[in-house]
Amino acid sequence: MRASAVGLESTVSDDPARKKFSELKKRAGQRLVTGPRRFLIPDADLDEFWATLEPATIDFMIGEWEGGEFDTGHRENGTLAQINWFGKTFHSATDVQPLICLDADGNKYSNTENGEGSLWMEEFRGEVTATMVFDGQPVHDHFKKIDDDAVMGIMDGKNALDSGRYAYFYLERV
Repeated sequence: MRASAVGLESTVSDDPARKKFSELKKRAGQRLVTGPRRFLIPDADLDEFWATLEPATIDFMIGEWEGGEFDTGHRENGTLAQINWFGKTFHSATDVQPLICLDADGNKYSNTENGEGSLWMEEFRGEVTATMVFDGQPVHDHFKKIDDDAVMGIMDGKNALDSGRYAYFYLERV
């Protein structure tokens, strides 16, 4: 938001990355993949969007984020809904809660089944970007900035690939 003579006006609507992100979220149809209705987005569309984004930094990632996923038909799509995933919380580079979930009453808790995590700067697709590394499994989530309040993530690693395909998701700052 920016101040103007008439008050606050949004600059988000003018941002091409935010516009594309809003379009992709609308195409996704739901925050988490659930039920029989699937709205598949081709990997190529998400890869094209990823290539336009600026790498995130560790400092940028600090905070609480609500997440969602893009359904590409990847074997991981739908697993986050099963644990009622809310998002991720980055307290510091060495203190990350990657699986913040909601209990039956809507209270947040950290699902530590796969450990928690840490943030590192890693190279991915020729760029160095903030990457969340799980403590308990060989999975790395790479992040690129959509704008000051959103990032796109790509899940990478030995347990994350599905016949060479990545899982795609997003986080929005709470």
